[in-house]
Amino acid sequence: MANIPIWPGSSSFHPGDTPFGFYDNDPVFEKDADKVCTFVTRRLGYPLVEIELQAINIYAAFEEAVTIYGNELYAYKIRENYLTLEGAPSSIEIDESIVTPNLGRIIDYSEQYGTEAGTGGNVPWRKMGVPLSGSVQDYDLDAIAAQNGFSQSNDIEIMRVFYENRPASALMMNAYDGFGFGLGGTVAAGIDGVGGLGGFGYGGGYLMMPLNYDMQIIQQIEMNDMVRISNYSFEMHDNVLRVFPIPTAGNNVSGSAGFDPNNPSGSAGTMWVEFMLKSDRSSASIVEAYDKIKMVSGVPYKNPKYNEINSVGRSWIFEMTLAICKEMLGYVRGKYETIPIPNAEITLNQADLIAASREEKEALLTSLRAFFDETSREKLLERRTMESNFVMEELDRVPRVIYIG
Repeated sequence: MANIPIWPGSSSFHPGDTPFGFYDNDPVFEKDADKVCTFVTRRLGYPLVEIELQAINIYAAFEEAVTIYGNELYAYKIRENYLTLEGAPSSIEIDESIVTPNLGRIIDYSEQYGTEAGTGGNVPWRKMGVPLSGSVQDYDLDAIAAQNGFSQSNDIEIMRVFYENRPASALMMNAYDGFGFGLGGTVAAGIDGVGGLGGFGYGGGYLMMPLNYDMQIIQQIEMNDMVRISNYSFEMHDNVLRVFPIPTAGNNVSGSAGFDPNNPSGSAGTMWVEFMLKSDRSSASIVEAYDKIKMVSGVPYKNPKYNEINSVGRSWIFEMTLAICKEMLGYVRGKYETIPIPNAEITLNQADLIAASREEKEALLTSLRAFFDETSREKLLERRTMESNFVMEELDRVPRVIYIG
């Protein structure tokens, strides 16, 4: 032990005495460095016992403690504000800024839900028709998409399938559909006895009928289609569309004359499919951001300014410096487990120092993190709500004054 330098009793800090020099030019750090040396050595037992540390060891521990404090502080700030910080310019002076939460990233996330629901978003929905054929129930949408110019069949994601009936107004105006105002139609026959208007043909009859009558006819057609005509339903199996019931030729949206027994496999109308390309979704979700904050490690926090740390934070730093120095001293003394003396030997306390250091560092980090958590935005809002509720309860106990005037 005689070859190991011991604490001389005093120190004099100079810039460059710490390993990294993060805070060497801070006048408050320079002033506190020698005070910390005195604090640490006296807490370790000096001058009653010799301390096998030098000033540069304690300076290094002091610098490390300040850096740990800053890391914990900024990790907390990043957790609180990352939704706002992500995508911001990486060149911002965030150490000198107050970050106000906004809905920017939340709106970005909500656009993805809008895309899936078909109510918005930034990924286009595409549309293609699926020609139905009589007696054909299954339709390969990948093949149909390829026919429409989308060569990467596995890139298609079906979002919605729907069938468009003929509009009731088209049926109403069709002279050969039974509902129309044409020659020989039921309406024309019905009004022929009232003023003899049936002979005017469908144009004249339409002009002479009241508008509310048109609306009643449209409602009758729509109700007829809903009750008497089976609407299509479907299932999707790996981009194969299965239609229920099996389509019947002639039941199409363009207004055919009906089923043709000589062509049972003819056209049965058209179903429409809205879909997305998975590549469109990927392109919308991945944005190049060379000069933006892209991950938590890219948030441009720097080392804290020691002179801006308050007395509460500095007290924590002093205690962490002491815990680190205990660990250093334990490792130094661990080189010699015992020291021989005449007729006996002295056992050193390196194991106790290292164990105490680890416990103290863990306790300090736990208390600091708990303090930051208690001052988080969420906790502060909860406390404000509790205070408001308490005040309202107290005010409810105050008697109300009844004014008579």
